Amino acid sequence: MGCCGVKLQLLLLELLFQLWSPCLGADSEKPPSIRTDKLLVITVATKESDGFHRFMQSAKYFNYTVKVLGQGEEWRGGDGINSIGGGQKVRLMKEVMEHYANQEDLVILFTECFNVIFAGGPEEVLKKFQKSNHKVVFAADGILWPDKRLADKYPIVHIGKRYLNSGGFIGYAPYINKIVQQWNLQDNDDDQLFYTKIYIDPLKREAINITLDHKCKIFQALNGAVDEVVLRFENGKARAKNVFYETLPVAVNGNGPTKILLNYFGNYVPNAWTQDNGCTLCDLDTIDLSTVDVHPNVTIGVFIEQPTPFLPRFLDILLTLDYPKDALKLFIHNKEVYHEKDIKVFFDKAKLEINTIKIVGPEENLSQAEARNMGMDFCRQDENCDYYFSMDADVVLTNPRTLKILIEQNRKIIAPLVTRHGKLWSNFWGALSPDGYYARSEDYVDIVQGNRVGIWNVPYMANVYLIKGKTLRSEMNERNYFVRDKLDPDMALCRNAREMGVFMYISNRHEFGRLLSTANYNISHYNNDLWQIFENPVDWKEKYINRDYSKIFTENIVEQPCPDVFWFPIFSEKACDELVEEMEHYGQWSGGKHHDSRISGGYENVPTDDIHMKQIDLENVWLHFIREFIAPVTLKVFAGYYTKGFALLNFVVKYSPERQRSLRPHHDASTFTINIALNNVGEDFQGGGCKFLRYNCSIESPRKGWSFMHPGRLTHLHEGLPVKNGTRYIAVSFIDP
Repeated sequence: MGCCGVKLQLLLLELLFQLWSPCLGADSEKPPSIRTDKLLVITVATKESDGFHRFMQSAKYFNYTVKVLGQGEEWRGGDGINSIGGGQKVRLMKEVMEHYANQEDLVILFTECFNVIFAGGPEEVLKKFQKSNHKVVFAADGILWPDKRLADKYPIVHIGKRYLNSGGFIGYAPYINKIVQQWNLQDNDDDQLFYTKIYIDPLKREAINITLDHKCKIFQALNGAVDEVVLRFENGKARAKNVFYETLPVAVNGNGPTKILLNYFGNYVPNAWTQDNGCTLCDLDTIDLSTVDVHPNVTIGVFIEQPTPFLPRFLDILLTLDYPKDALKLFIHNKEVYHEKDIKVFFDKAKLEINTIKIVGPEENLSQAEARNMGMDFCRQDENCDYYFSMDADVVLTNPRTLKILIEQNRKIIAPLVTRHGKLWSNFWGALSPDGYYARSEDYVDIVQGNRVGIWNVPYMANVYLIKGKTLRSEMNERNYFVRDKLDPDMALCRNAREMGVFMYISNRHEFGRLLSTANYNISHYNNDLWQIFENPVDWKEKYINRDYSKIFTENIVEQPCPDVFWFPIFSEKACDELVEEMEHYGQWSGGKHHDSRISGGYENVPTDDIHMKQIDLENVWLHFIREFIAPVTLKVFAGYYTKGFALLNFVVKYSPERQRSLRPHHDASTFTINIALNNVGEDFQGGGCKFLRYNCSIESPRKGWSFMHPGRLTHLHEGLPVKNGTRYIAVSFIDP
């Protein structure tokens, strides 16, 4: 029978029960409701983990009275996941229940705490318990543990889960006491087996009046039920709902391998994030750094594990962080010989501001895991290290307050959300597949796109994150955290942290920055970032496009020095310098000869001493640059003309007295031409410029990084004025030939 058929049976049985209940006689009269002050929640916690604090926060939200057993004791109840044990919990319950044995009106709710959250309040749980008409109700499970040979001894259940789960039970104090007083085993014996044997004994079950919460009205064990339980929003608030039994469990237990799903629910339940108010817990237990006289000491671990574009900019960002430099230490691992020159330049600047800088270079031949362990140890072994801030070189932090913001959130491990521009790729996963790799959570896209804003407990994060030094020296002090089976180092770190019960959070409360794409970074050129216009367009624009470019469209800064000759900023100084360097590094200048095998027909009427973009494999980048940055200007200055953004000839020209000092009058084979000055008149050369003969108009002081745009044919016969000394460079494109 399918799921729908079972649901129909459930509804019919509920209806029949409601119809029969008036006929049950005087004994079926509704008893008075149990007062909420007669409910006591008991749990066991020998340590205070992140899960424990989350449990207590959910209990506080609903005003539960909670008694915690075992605090300060050593845990001797076994190793946990997939192993028997837990008897220590029963022994502690046995001891404490002696004090409540005679309180007949007291209701005890026992639950695990490290992987449990409350989704409903005391009134709801008492109402559901009272409606069960039993003295003790245990959580039910679809999985039999720990002894499958006992399956036949369980009572037959036609609808609902059949097996007992000891992670939660509720009952009147005297009856709970009768159960736990039967314990005479060791702390490392199995608690669930103990309770199971009592339940499957018909005489004991009937004498104590025990039942199971077959349809998960009170307790929901997630193991084996992940497809049954979903997050539902009702009146703007989230609730975990069992859609198989149409119930709303009060205590949700992420038992076994379901802790990640529980963490997902815990991001919303109870009232952690609502549709109306957003994140309600984000400002809880935060730190205000604006009120402290001395900032915490932070070790920044920097990892350059592959050739990375725009690395000098990444390193400079470290020095622009809004954080006192005397509170910073740096650990840098550089695996790439290619980047050693960048590290040296950075070190010469950084040593003037940061006292302690440790650099581990490619000569050490460290694996990525070894390097990351070394960086973490650099903080772990320093008692004065309050935080460890790990950054990969592919992270672009655009928010200088990132470090302060993360510290103020006061989490053991927290990462800022960074994404690849225009993509859903980010530095976290919202869920894991059964084999431990990426899976998309229901809320992943909303978090990445900022439709849901908050602090999110996630199973995996990478690239950039902050860890408390105290956490490294306590929960995370005994393990080689970046090595685990055959996992990547970041996956190993996250899996180890999860198994230690340390929560990892991602924050999207602020705009922090982005991730670079490094997969196709070719380092065979002289200035390799020039080729990154497709892979990392935002970073390419930031580095190579003039900062005043946007003013072309907002402040009308385009000049017109000659009729229909428009002059505007386009390139940064860095773009001009690197393009010239790239051409000189290639070095195969044409010499200004008429015979030119590079062009169709092999003959150039008005030759220049040049190198074509195609020769250095920059043609596709250059054409994309024309479409992205030149075409919008064209539409502005030549109203009504829509360029195709195509050019057959794109080249850099070199003028010098020794080779070619000028260019005779000519028309360009284009609809319009751009001519970008790549160096400075008066500094790099004397003379030069461009004269438009029809208008007797000369431009003799071109500005570095600025472009002329003028019609190519018919009206704008022009010549290159002679260079007197030095060397002049210009970049030229004949567009829409």
